Amino acid sequence: MVTGKGQALSAMMAASPVATEEADLVRAAQRGEQDAFTALISTCDQGVLRLAHNLLKNEQDAFDIYQETFLRVFRSLHVFRFDCSFRTWVYRIATNLCLDYLRKRKVRKEESSLVNTGQGEVLDRTAVVAEENPNLDPQRSLLSAELRDAVERVLGELTPRERLVFEMRHYQGLRLRAIGEVLGTTEEAAKNCLFRATQKMRLALGDFI
Repeated sequence: MVTGKGQALSAMMAASPVATEEADLVRAAQRGEQDAFTALISTCDQGVLRLAHNLLKNEQDAFDIYQETFLRVFRSLHVFRFDCSFRTWVYRIATNLCLDYLRKRKVRKEESSLVNTGQGEVLDRTAVVAEENPNLDPQRSLLSAELRDAVERVLGELTPRERLVFEMRHYQGLRLRAIGEVLGTTEEAAKNCLFRATQKMRLALGDFI
């Protein structure tokens, strides 16, 4: 027969955001057991790499974020307080790194888009239209090219947070509640952010859907 104290303990364990097996691995890793740390990382490393790659659209940049994420996980594991799942905590670190990188890349892109011709004239690279390849069949490529351009345009118009939420929901398959936990906000805030991103996407793709 389970006593009142035992029932309370069971309820606390059931309500804990960190599963017992995972919590045991975290504590072992915090004690310095390398096998436990490796086992923890294996539960989310590929997810982090996919997230970074899909968000940053660059293999090397994604790998850099991947490495930095788990370096920070290793250095900060001792402060993990079990107030969320280990996977959520790792994704939170990765998403913050991605957001910072996207902000910095946007600034660099804006600065590098202006080119001095050396003749007192400044051109904007984004306003230059590349010459079309005459070997392409316009009837085959026009629609796909327009759709690609529209998608790239709207992705560029999203804020870093909107793009991240859109990625986690539609490419990572995370629920809004989990996305909110990753971003350190509420499920409602994540839902509103996803709504804004989706509206922008629909407006941009209105002629294709």
